[in-house]
Amino acid sequence: MPQLESYSALAAQRQNTAQGVQFVVSDDWLQGRTCYGGLISAIAVQAMRDRAGAAWPADVSLRALQTCFVGPVSPGAVDIEVRVLRQGRNVCQVQALVQQGEQVAAVLLGMFSADRPSTLPQRLPQRPVARREAEDLPVPPERPQGAPAFLQHFDMRWADGPTPFSGGQGWNTSIHMRLKQAEAATMSSEMQTVLLADLPPTPVVGQLRRPSANSSVSWALELRPVDAVPPDGWWRTDSESLMVDGGYVNHAARLWAPGGQLAAYGYQVVAVFT
Repeated sequence: MPQLESYSALAAQRQNTAQGVQFVVSDDWLQGRTCYGGLISAIAVQAMRDRAGAAWPADVSLRALQTCFVGPVSPGAVDIEVRVLRQGRNVCQVQALVQQGEQVAAVLLGMFSADRPSTLPQRLPQRPVARREAEDLPVPPERPQGAPAFLQHFDMRWADGPTPFSGGQGWNTSIHMRLKQAEAATMSSEMQTVLLADLPPTPVVGQLRRPSANSSVSWALELRPVDAVPPDGWWRTDSESLMVDGGYVNHAARLWAPGGQLAAYGYQVVAVFT
C-alpha cells in the first residue's frame, strides 16, 4: 500500500534550492503513469509564493494560472525553478519550470494581483441550483480497484451527468467534491481551488464503456479570491466537453466554493486515448 502523504505534508517537507524549491512527491498522488495534474500545479504555485511572494501583502491573490503539461512526473524529487518575469505596481507575472531529473515536466505562468479601485458596476455569477445536493446523494463505496491512487485524497459525489466509462449520454456533468476534511482544514482557499479545479474528468469519457487513459495537455485557470471555507464544505464543479475531435477534447469548467462564490473558470485541452 502506498504511504499516504497529504498536500500539507508535501508542502511542509519542501526545501529551498539554489534555483527554486524541491518537493518529494509520494506514489499515492499517481494518476496513471504520472502524478495528478492538480498537485503539480499546486506545488508550482506554492513555489511561486515561496520564492517570489515573500514581500507581497496578504491580499495579493493568484488571479490566473496557465499550465502546459510537458511530460510525466513520477514519485520522487521534483524541482521547481521560479522566475519573476515582471513586478508591476498592481500585477506580478511569475514563471515556474517543473523538472524531474533533466526532463522538463511542466511550464506554468502565474499572475498575482490585489484588488484595485474601480468604478465598474459589480457583476458576480450566481451558482445554479444543482439537481441533487451532496447531502442528498448516497456515500459512494471506497475507491474501486483500478481507480487512480490520487483519488484517496478527495470525496466526490456525482450530481448530474454520466460517470466515467459508464456508457452514458451527455456532454455535461455537475460534481460535488472536497478534500478530505483533515487536509482541507490546513489549506488556504486559494490552494484548494488549484487542487480541486483539475479534479473532474471531462464529461465525454462518461460515454465510453471501458476505462481509457486521458490526460490534460494544457490548462488555463482563471481564479478569484473566495472567503475561507469550512473543512467539511462541499465545492461543486460544472463541466462541459465543448468540442471533441481527433482524439482531443476542449473542456470548460466552473468551480464553485461551498458558500456559492465562483472560485474559478477552467479551460483544458485533454487527450483521450481510445
